Amino acid sequence: MSTIESNLQAVRARIAAAAKAAGRDPRAVSPVAVSKTFTAAEVRAAYAAGQCAFGENYVQEALEKIGALSGLPLTWHFIGSVQSNKTRPIAEHFDWVHSVARMKIAVHLAQARPRTRGPLDICLQVNVSGEKSKSGVAPVEVRSLAEAVRTLPQLRLRGLMAVPEPSDDTELQRRRFRELRFLLEELNGSGFGLDTLSMGMSHDLELAIMEGASIVRVGTAIFGPRQGREESADEDGIGQRPR
Repeated sequence: MSTIESNLQAVRARIAAAAKAAGRDPRAVSPVAVSKTFTAAEVRAAYAAGQCAFGENYVQEALEKIGALSGLPLTWHFIGSVQSNKTRPIAEHFDWVHSVARMKIAVHLAQARPRTRGPLDICLQVNVSGEKSKSGVAPVEVRSLAEAVRTLPQLRLRGLMAVPEPSDDTELQRRRFRELRFLLEELNGSGFGLDTLSMGMSHDLELAIMEGASIVRVGTAIFGPRQGREESADEDGIGQRPR
């Protein structure tokens, strides 16, 4: 058994245990393997171990992998900060975008999405911790952005995403995740029909699942430490505002 296969088994076991502890069906939580900085060969190894959904942050790096692995039935999630000049390749090559925080970006994605590919699945990124350096719409602005985004053609609003500030305070972490869930429940109470909470990473996925996560973004726990880039608790690399 390869290291990646063994790691994936361990992640699936963690997800199943956390879901059961929360009284949830483990099948309701899906891991997105954060493959940024890892090679197409490593993505292929994860696919061979049963993983089909992969998350990328850097557009050019992702496009090279998407091209190299075009023969595999993979689902590609863009989870990095979206810059205006990158919306076309993202709209053309990805299946999901987790990090929409501005109407301008949503409009550009909608305009660039090929009709032959069907709607692009979208999550709104919410800055639940209120950090000035973090990307994401403020919680009080989520409803207005959601109402505007769901009117756009070629986009399908699926839910909300957040990257709370790193903390050793488990109650604080759970409170941040809970706030995102409450926001989604409020939207659904108004008929939005959202089904996705993208929250939780390698170090806190259990807490996120306890608070309702449906997608957890897991990189280090699957692929191991990243080489050539500084490691941080924000393994998704989506915490900073786009420049």
